[in-house]
Amino acid sequence: MQQLLERIAAEAEDWTELRFQARQTRTLTVRNGLLESSTSVRLKGVGARVLALGVFGFASTTDLTERGIRAAVAAARSAARTSAAAKRDRVDRLANASLARGVFPVDTRDPLDAHPLEEKLALALETEAHVRAASAKIVSAAATYDEIQDEKVLVTSDGASAHIFDSKPSFRVLAVARDSGDQSLGYDTVGVTGGWSDLFAARTTDELVDHAVRLAVDSLSAPQPEGGTLPVVLDPELVGLLCHEAIGHTVEADVVLGGAVTADKIGQRVASELVTMCDSGLSPYDLHAVGTLPVDDEGVVTGRTVLIERGVLRSYLHNRETAAHYGVAPTGNARAFVYSDNPIIRMRNTYIEPGEQEVGALFAGIRRGYYLKGFAMSGQADSNAEFMFGVREARRIVDGHVGQLVRGATISGNAFRVLESVDAVGNDFAWEKGAGACGKGQAAKVDSGGPHIRCTLTIGGRQE
Repeated sequence: MQQLLERIAAEAEDWTELRFQARQTRTLTVRNGLLESSTSVRLKGVGARVLALGVFGFASTTDLTERGIRAAVAAARSAARTSAAAKRDRVDRLANASLARGVFPVDTRDPLDAHPLEEKLALALETEAHVRAASAKIVSAAATYDEIQDEKVLVTSDGASAHIFDSKPSFRVLAVARDSGDQSLGYDTVGVTGGWSDLFAARTTDELVDHAVRLAVDSLSAPQPEGGTLPVVLDPELVGLLCHEAIGHTVEADVVLGGAVTADKIGQRVASELVTMCDSGLSPYDLHAVGTLPVDDEGVVTGRTVLIERGVLRSYLHNRETAAHYGVAPTGNARAFVYSDNPIIRMRNTYIEPGEQEVGALFAGIRRGYYLKGFAMSGQADSNAEFMFGVREARRIVDGHVGQLVRGATISGNAFRVLESVDAVGNDFAWEKGAGACGKGQAAKVDSGGPHIRCTLTIGGRQE
């Protein structure tokens, strides 16, 4: 396939990108002692993108013969040239880039295919049963195993030729507790880029169950938080969520061109000087981040992009088109979920770099505040960096000590103002390593994280 795509691209009249993808997905869900669903999907095809007369055209096909792929290229070229007359803004050029060549394997010693379906199902059944047995107050439970395995061949007419393999398994645990008519939810997830043993290297299924059950049961008797603007310590998961949802989308160059709050702010201070925020195709500090990819879907070698350096906005996230528009190098952020999707600008692994403070020191000096951990599957953010998120686990801080659990906490504010308020950054680091995906017209597997940080934001919740 790689040689065929190289030959077709070399003979193309215009700039041409060809992307072959073979994907296998599998999902197993066990709920309340029964197998609720078991699905396995395979897809295979080629996406062809052509830049002609300053306009992109795109077509895809499942016909993997030479004739079928050439027909897709012709369709993409025709779409570009036909629409050129009606297009006001055209692409003058694509930015030069470090284009990938070679084979890029999955970084694992324990591939998913070495473990049969029966083993994966047995783990889901065992884990779900463990949830139900953990407490008499658990009235419903679920465990879900999910995997995505990809093989891609990516070729461009200007020199990229990469054979890429990817593997992203994940596992989710859910527990519902009830007592005297009151009900609460606890859950935990884990996900990686890698293999079977990599998935459970940081947290075992027992640890996922214990955390989910404890949250569900303890939340039944937890009071509501006291609202207000208060000092807080955010755990790495919430730091990552803030980076991705509230900041990251505002620095995607296509969103910037659409009028994001970050437009014209390169070189300006947007955060505390303690904050350095990056987006990387690699997995620094801790291996196997979910968003890890060595090559983007334009064939650009991925690396580390510094978005905010010691509080100053330094870069946006680019594909080759927006990089040319801004006169900078591409950052390797063009991504397509499947072969039939057009590549668009997406994050990869977005994070704040560790600081110098011991984590315990972040709590000292807080007379009244909260320790906030995890995302409660609810919330929103916009291109002005305004956000509102639910918090999975919130505990009061009183005179520097972490104490009582509260339920139903939310956080809100402007993400850049929150980053301006950061006065301490921990020397630890963790990826969120969750099981979800980012949506922006199409899905993308991403990760986010960082150290613990201390800052100020608005806590919401019903009064006692």
